[in-house]
Amino acid sequence: SYIGVKENVPAYLDPSLGINELISGVSFASAGSGYDPLTPTITRVIDIPSQLEYFREYKRKLEKKMGKDKMEKHIGEALFCVSAGTNDFVINYFLLPIRRKTFTIEAYQQFVISNLKQFIQGLWKEGARNIIVAGVPPIGCLPIVITLFSSEALTNRRCIDWFSDVAKNYNILLQKELGFMQMNLAHLGSKIFYFDIYNPLSEIIHDYQKFGFEEVSSGCCGSGYLETSFLCNPKSYVCPNTSAYVFFDSIHPSEKTYFNIFRTLRPVYDSIFGCI
Repeated sequence: SYIGVKENVPAYLDPSLGINELISGVSFASAGSGYDPLTPTITRVIDIPSQLEYFREYKRKLEKKMGKDKMEKHIGEALFCVSAGTNDFVINYFLLPIRRKTFTIEAYQQFVISNLKQFIQGLWKEGARNIIVAGVPPIGCLPIVITLFSSEALTNRRCIDWFSDVAKNYNILLQKELGFMQMNLAHLGSKIFYFDIYNPLSEIIHDYQKFGFEEVSSGCCGSGYLETSFLCNPKSYVCPNTSAYVFFDSIHPSEKTYFNIFRTLRPVYDSIFGCI
């Protein structure tokens, strides 16, 4: 595997994990969560503050095994990957009216980034020094967004540019804020990187046949229009050739798409790992 990272990073809450698995890397993420505290409340998943608390618990387990000094060194040399935001915009702003009654889209972008900054600061206080933060994808091209918001969802499924522009503008703001954070923390040994998901995925979507795909506006699971999360399960219909689809379900790219994104961003990865 690339740079020795294990192929599947296990969930921290997996009760079967031994200490060696914990030491070599785990995931604290919860599918369907977001930076907006309302998002995990609606989707009934683990919120960001709870994920941070699980990380503190994780540190205590490592300290018991390794000792405090080795644990702190281990955490300081680790790479932290932070990725959320899509659910905040798709569910909490566009689909449900709650946040739209309180925020303009510009104010909501700032609200989401403010919560993200608090999370990064929380990680930093717990010893994280190398942090990658992913932007959001071109959300106007997600099958679920096309289904819910396009007037031609059944006859002419195409990206909705305005939604993707919201994502693009959010990513621009995010890059600026991460740059400021890096400037303020660099002298303390921190390295904060922005990870661009938007452009590589957008390139695949708009030139999908070049990458060997056949279907770009619906997912491989179920109808491909709305199914995601628990609606895509072992009993769900799955298309016979997942590699022909840009998206596996109505939100998440397929494995082949992720591989193409990785291949495009490989120089970025190499640069990041050369810095830490």
